[in-house]
Amino acid sequence: MIKSSILTPFQKFVKIESLSGLLLLAATILALVWVNSPFGDSYQAIWQYELGFKTESFELSKPLILWINDGLMAIFFFLIGLEIKREFLIGELNSLKKVAFPLFGALGGMLVPVLLFMVLNQNPETFKGWGIPMATDIAFSLAILKVLGNRIPLSLKIFLTAFAIVDDLGAVLVIALFYSGNLNVMLLVYALLILAFLYLLSYKGIYSKFLLIFLGAIVWLLFLKAGIHPTLAGILLAFSVPVRQRVKTPEFINNLVSITNNIKKAEVIDKPILSKEQISEIDDLEDWTNKYQSPLQHLEHSLHDWVAYVIIPIFALANAGVLISGDMTLDTALVQNIVICLVIGNSIGISSIIFIAKKLKLIEIPKDIAFKQIIGVSFLAGIGFTMSIFIASLAFADNPMYIDSAKIGILIGSLISAVTGFIILRSSAKQ
Repeated sequence: MIKSSILTPFQKFVKIESLSGLLLLAATILALVWVNSPFGDSYQAIWQYELGFKTESFELSKPLILWINDGLMAIFFFLIGLEIKREFLIGELNSLKKVAFPLFGALGGMLVPVLLFMVLNQNPETFKGWGIPMATDIAFSLAILKVLGNRIPLSLKIFLTAFAIVDDLGAVLVIALFYSGNLNVMLLVYALLILAFLYLLSYKGIYSKFLLIFLGAIVWLLFLKAGIHPTLAGILLAFSVPVRQRVKTPEFINNLVSITNNIKKAEVIDKPILSKEQISEIDDLEDWTNKYQSPLQHLEHSLHDWVAYVIIPIFALANAGVLISGDMTLDTALVQNIVICLVIGNSIGISSIIFIAKKLKLIEIPKDIAFKQIIGVSFLAGIGFTMSIFIASLAFADNPMYIDSAKIGILIGSLISAVTGFIILRSSAKQ
């Protein structure tokens, strides 16, 4: 039996991600309607608008869509890094027994779609898109489970969340290794030295949010100029954020009691303002509260709403717009391959590998999860929206036709996966 005190943060996480999925859907529909409306030219003009600055010795100027994909998405990846670190240290991935079940699911959801794409692909120019079908969109998939409500066991939601996080980690590694540009070794070395310094501070228990932001911006810029996709900087910076508080609960409570008593004893001004003594105690309270909070938990809590409700919908709005017309040129083979790999690759890959691992007694599936529900979730894993579109934009950056073809394939494959997974899970849910 899982204690309610443990479930509450997770249930809040699911609620946030579910609403984020609805906003993603709304942003996607808006992008498609906008780009195919009489105002479609404005859609293209806005996202291609150049922003930045140039000097004789330095240039940092990009179209708005790249500021979103390279800049805002770095914050998204920073949050993913915080979630990965938390899960591996104190969450659902902090032991071999806990990680085995979602790990095998994630391996199936990454390897089989990639191998299937390589087998199906006959065009050398589209081979770079092999990473597109390997990632699961956690917001959309959790939104589907949210619709099914309490008829779906919580352990199934935890499984989906855990393997999606492992899946995201795999996608990040793929982006870093295979979808980055020409490497400038010296700039990368400088970035790694700064990261090493931040890791050393974290190890010593020293943490400053402002120092993290300042040095993080420098690391992001160095990664960008070094030819490594700068979103990887977000992941690596997240690993430098300490998870432990600087003071323990007993010490915090003792100081809280002391501050409360001092406020009571302080001179009271008969006006809607505080006395100097009370202000001093409030300042002490704020200082002790900052020390008591886990830096990682505090940052994750602060960023989650911004990422879920602002950054990801903006990403969808900027990237989901595909001009659909009778004379548009698409690579139908690429569209078909991505659809097949998202739907068939994920469903067969996840369910079959979990089945084999269970038979070999490598994993233990919670008793309240039926295998039919695992099949349903494996279809939901084919909802590859955010990360898949992101990888497509990197893989085919120099070919708009392939990008549009990939987006169409991702949208169709994600829709089929969502509907199929929902039907299977609804039929297997407790009435």
